[in-house]
Amino acid sequence: MTPAAGEFAVQAHERIVFGSPAGDAVLREAQRLGARRVFVVTNRSIAKLDQGPLQRLVDALGPLHAGTFAAMSAHSSSADVAGAALAARDAGADLLVALGGGSVIDGTKAAQLCLWQGLTTAEQVARLPEGAQDAVAPAPGAIRAIAVPTTFSGAEFTCTAAVNDEATRTKHVVSHRLLAPRSVVLDPAATLETPMGLLLATGLRAVDHAVESFCSPTAHAATEALSIQGLKLLARALPAIAKNPLDLAARHIGQMGVWQSVAPVAAGVGVGASHGIGYVLGGTYGVPHGETSCVLLPAVLRFNAPVNESRQRELAQAVGAPGDDLPGFIANLVTSLGLPGNLRAAGIARADLDDIAARALAYPAVLANPRAIRSAADVRRILEAAW
Repeated sequence: MTPAAGEFAVQAHERIVFGSPAGDAVLREAQRLGARRVFVVTNRSIAKLDQGPLQRLVDALGPLHAGTFAAMSAHSSSADVAGAALAARDAGADLLVALGGGSVIDGTKAAQLCLWQGLTTAEQVARLPEGAQDAVAPAPGAIRAIAVPTTFSGAEFTCTAAVNDEATRTKHVVSHRLLAPRSVVLDPAATLETPMGLLLATGLRAVDHAVESFCSPTAHAATEALSIQGLKLLARALPAIAKNPLDLAARHIGQMGVWQSVAPVAAGVGVGASHGIGYVLGGTYGVPHGETSCVLLPAVLRFNAPVNESRQRELAQAVGAPGDDLPGFIANLVTSLGLPGNLRAAGIARADLDDIAARALAYPAVLANPRAIRSAADVRRILEAAW
């Protein structure tokens, strides 16, 4: 039997740290890396907390703290990416720390690219070409980052960054191997101040990573176990967190599930229409990342069932889904967690569906869906099912 051809991209992380308070772990990592001017990127909601994760981190860094950019917006706007890069440059930063969810971490990764290339304006960021930036060789010792996630988005484990161009209301994704954080610090206590709805919704985003990577035509033996384990951990952790928000053990299990679920995507396995259409809902219509997965994933799975029903059944059996019904299991999980289960609940009007369907065709993940999507009418079928 001839083995199938494939590849497994290895990210440029140096270590994943867990089991320690985030401030202590970041300080140790900064010292290990020889950093002298550590610059933090976060968002306004985290910065406003009284003795929240930002204050604890700054206190731990002490004199190594060179400044903070606390204005990264949801969906990582090109203006905020440029602003973070300028602020870090003005502070003389030699190490970035991304403290927040997917938008903060993606924005920090993109800000690194700005610092490498000398980009200073939102227009320059918006003109970055889609896809790999590996032709850009950063200078030796170029600035890198540490990530401290406060949600379950999984952005800390990838070398890609989704940036929103506010002028066109579209997202584009840039990547470079060295955009992956040098270190990832997983501290469940860093998630305690995250609003419960946001935390659980990003957990569904992680479920989406696990499901779409397992069902992808590009999945292989080295990634399948990661997808399954990620889904099993998340299916265990999310209801436990909802039941007892102070359960740090459950939050730790959730972080492990996030790590496992996104690892196949970071390794190069493709995702499908749930992610791709979700980019439109997020970038154009402002729906939070996690909520896009809540409302789209069951509908996309049902659309794809004619071509990958057996793969869906494997995942359903792994989590004990009644009747081996994976879409039903996920839809019930969404409902049980109090998250929006359809496009109406996410604030999408029926009049928007044609625009969403047309825009979705511009995203590679839609075109890579396991069941071929050839037209806006195909996308509209999914949207109607999610309505």
